[in-house]
Amino acid sequence: MHPEILKYNERQDPDHSRVCDLLAREIDSHLPEAESRIWHAHPVWFLDGNPTVGYSKQKPGIRLMFWSGADFEEPGLNVVGKKFKDASVFYNDVSEIRKADLRRWLGKAREIQWDYKNILRHKGLERLK
Repeated sequence: MHPEILKYNERQDPDHSRVCDLLAREIDSHLPEAESRIWHAHPVWFLDGNPTVGYSKQKPGIRLMFWSGADFEEPGLNVVGKKFKDASVFYNDVSEIRKADLRRWLGKAREIQWDYKNILRHKGLERLK
C-alpha cells in the first residue's frame, strides 16, 4: 500500500480505517497496474494517468467512487449526475462490503473508462474503452 494512503487510512476512526484498509488492499490486488497516490486530499488509483477509482471520508461514511462507474450498469452503485459519469457507494463498516461486487466493479473500471486526464484539452469527456 502506498505510504500516504496508509497514513490517510490511519487518520480515520477505527471502523472507517478498517473500511479504507480493505478497499485499498482489494484495489491494489485487482488493479496491480494502477498507480496510487493521494490526489485532491484522498486516495485515488490511476490507469495510464487517468483517475479510475478512489475513496474519501464524507458525512455518510467512506465513499468509494468509480470515475466511469455510471456506465457499469450496476444497481449497487449510485449515479448522482450524468455529466461526469461517476458512480459511488458508501460504507461505514467492513461487513457492508461485498467483495464479489467490489471485484466485479474493479474489473469494469479497467474495461470502461472515460478520458478524465484530457477533459480540458477535449473540452469534455471522450470514451477510452
